[in-house]
This record gives sequence, structure tokens and C-alpha cells, in this order.
Amino acid sequence: MDAVVDFLIQYGYWGMFLAAFLAASIFPFSSEAVMVGLQLAGLDPVMLLVWGTVGNVGGSMFNYCLGRLGRMEWIEKYLHVKRESVEKAQHWMERKGAWVGGVLCVVPVIGDAISVALGFMRANWLICLISITIGKLVRYAILVYTVTLF
Repeated sequence: MDAVVDFLIQYGYWGMFLAAFLAASIFPFSSEAVMVGLQLAGLDPVMLLVWGTVGNVGGSMFNYCLGRLGRMEWIEKYLHVKRESVEKAQHWMERKGAWVGGVLCVVPVIGDAISVALGFMRANWLICLISITIGKLVRYAILVYTVTLF
């Protein structure tokens, strides 16, 4: 994992984008280490915030599209998201709505299932895009701000 993080750090903002995309998609990855490394290497925190947010939103919307295209069998087989996780996310979002579901895509582990479930449920893509962007932006802003304190 350290070699991958080092590789992404070498590519600066594009590395941040790719790390954030991978972290938000179904692939297990952590973009926080890349963001902190890039910020400590002297890259502009605001630009890291922008590139990280765009990449992370892109990854979640990728999950949304996969959920929208898929059948439950595909989601389980290819995305390795358990039926129970999708059903729990669907049930919860039926009560709370796409706004709350989109914002909660930032939660580790269940965020991927939530974004897949949003697509599977055919939730309004624009509401999902806006709410996911808000959640991801706030998350990365907190991280960038925390690093600047040290």
C-alpha cells in the first residue's frame, strides 16, 4: 500500500484525483493518506480539496451508475456488496431520502453500499450528485484544515 501511495503522491493533483476516485468506488483504498502526503509535500490545500472532492464524487457516482445498471446478482457477484447491505441501505433511504443518503456516502464501508443502493433504487441523480458533493467536500475540508493545524 505504501508503494501505491508513494506513486500517487508523485503525480500530485492527478494522483489525488485517482486516489479519491478509487477510495469512493468499490475498490478498497484510502485517499486520506495521499491527501495528507501531498499537503505535507507543499501542494496547495485548496487545489487538493477540489481534486479530492471531484475524484471522490466521481467514484461515488460510478457506484451509483453500477447500481443503476445492475441486478442484485451482479452487485453481489462483481461488486462484492452483500445483498443485506444493499437492502439495509435501500430500506433506510426509503425513509430518509436521497439527500441524506448522498451525504452519508462519506461513511467508511457503508458509503459504497449506499451509493450503489441509490443507483439501484433509481434515486434522482441530480439530488444524489449534489448531496454526495456536499458530504465529500465537507469531509475533505475537515481533513485539509486538520493538517494545516499541525
